[in-house]
Formats: sequence, structure tokens, C-alpha cells
Amino acid sequence: MTVKNMAIAALVCGIVGIVGSFIPYVGYVAPLCAIAGIVFGALALKRIKAGEEPESKGLAIGGLICGIVATAESVIAVLCTICVLCAAAGALGALGAYSSFFIF
Repeated sequence: MTVKNMAIAALVCGIVGIVGSFIPYVGYVAPLCAIAGIVFGALALKRIKAGEEPESKGLAIGGLICGIVATAESVIAVLCTICVLCAAAGALGALGAYSSFFIF
């Protein structure tokens, strides 16, 4: 695989990771694309520093940045989901403590 192809793959995976995290059910696969973008970007930059195809450096950096942003976005989304679930469970637990006051 050439450096240019790796850099393009990094950019595409990073963009798919960012956009895919906003689409329901695709958001489960988006972190995998984001991580692939980070890996391809890092490998491309490593080969560019070794002297191969320096004109692909912008694509590799863009892919690496998009992959990092998409991964951070996915982590924040998972943490927000956990917080919402914990808050809902706490609210239901508090409601259960006072359920004797309600006639259902």
C-alpha cells in the first residue's frame, strides 16, 4: 500500500467516523472507523518521515486529526449515555421509594 493510499484511507475513515457518529445504529461502528483513521494516519506519517512521498503529509495529518476528533466524540457520547442511564435509574429508584403514596 502506498503512502498516498494510506493517507487517503486515514482521511476517509476519519470523516466516516465523525459523520457516522451522528447516524443512529451507524454510531456503533463509527469508533472502529475512527481508530482505523488514527492507525492509517500514524503509519502514513511514519513512512513520510522516512522519506516516502512527502506530498501526502497533509492528507495524513488531516486523517489523523479527524480520527482523533471522531474517537473523542464517541467517548463523550458513551459517557453522556451512561450519565443519562444512571440518572434515569436513580429517578426510578427514588420513585420506587415513594410508590406507597400512589394508588396504581
